[in-house]
Amino acid sequence: MAIEQVADTPVLGGGRTTLRPLEVEDFSAWREVRRRNAELLNHWEPRRTFGQPDPVEDRQAFAMRCAARRRERQLGTGWGFGVFLGEHGSEALIGEMNLSNVVRGAFRSAHVGYWVDQDQAGNEYIPESLIVVCRFAFEEIDLHRLQVSIVPRNTRARRVVEMLELRCEGQAERYLEINGVWEDHLQFAITAEEWCERRADLCETWLEARNS
Repeated sequence: MAIEQVADTPVLGGGRTTLRPLEVEDFSAWREVRRRNAELLNHWEPRRTFGQPDPVEDRQAFAMRCAARRRERQLGTGWGFGVFLGEHGSEALIGEMNLSNVVRGAFRSAHVGYWVDQDQAGNEYIPESLIVVCRFAFEEIDLHRLQVSIVPRNTRARRVVEMLELRCEGQAERYLEINGVWEDHLQFAITAEEWCERRADLCETWLEARNS
């Protein structure tokens, strides 16, 4: 895996994508993509707390968001990545891929969330990026299980895990509050054992073949 240290921050290389934590300097690019996709994203994301500044419109709020993510990395409780096309330094932001709620001890598990610019939908950048994050989670930070929770009618998000044939563990009723509604979620997961069994095929299909 292509991991380099840039100011103690991991940069993960995929076949066509680069994943790295967002920094304050990414504000303009992040705001532009989020504004264009606002209607779609607001439909599938939790509402902001009343009175909380909007990081899409407030640079200081975005800076605080970046600082919070940096602190999560330092504590080992979360790893947030922007998904970029192109080489580091001249890349274009197209989405995000986040490892959150990282728990150690006997659990060693995390949740995965993602979104992509609707203009890039259908190019399979997010399945590719999810494989990159799986490799990072299982091989670099020693997690045992990753879980992706998806509202059943969110067909675009479901398509990602279905393309990768992640195991569906069932449906959790009223699992998360999304856009003001307690929504059921389908639970998809992959464990370190499954990753070991499938690693070669997944990396060849989603990373090596697409980088050739």
